[in-house]
Amino acid sequence: MKLNIKIILIIICSFLAISLFFVLFNKSKKEILVPDVVVSEVIVSVGNSEEKKDKIVLDSPKANETISSPLKVTGKARGGWYFEASFPVYLTDWDGKIIGTGIAKAQGKWMTDNFVPFIATINFVNSTSTYSKKATLVLKKDNPSGLPANDDALEIPVILQ
Repeated sequence: MKLNIKIILIIICSFLAISLFFVLFNKSKKEILVPDVVVSEVIVSVGNSEEKKDKIVLDSPKANETISSPLKVTGKARGGWYFEASFPVYLTDWDGKIIGTGIAKAQGKWMTDNFVPFIATINFVNSTSTYSKKATLVLKKDNPSGLPANDDALEIPVILQ
């Protein structure tokens, strides 16, 4: 008799355990119908201009602007960005290859902590066989010391025409 009660209790406990398992882990999936909605999110990169705005500001070209050669680059940078009233400017293709270089020249007294306007011109050849028209304009802080701690650069994405 005790054996029959134990068997019945084991069967009942097993049934409850299996039922609980199905209730918790095998919930039926309900299909929720929603109207068709097209969501388009475009993330536009502006390079690192926001974090560099207290050191250097680019007026032209703007981030993601379509550019052609010769490229006129204008803006303003604090005096510490220059050395001997200039700093290097590069244009790289989507792969990081330098396709054009120039020198930005101060348009005022550069030995100051204030912003000083600059202008540069970059000539480049736009290859028609390039995979992508994306490029990066790099305005490099002049660093005559060569110390990595003094390196800095403004990088702006642009589109080659």
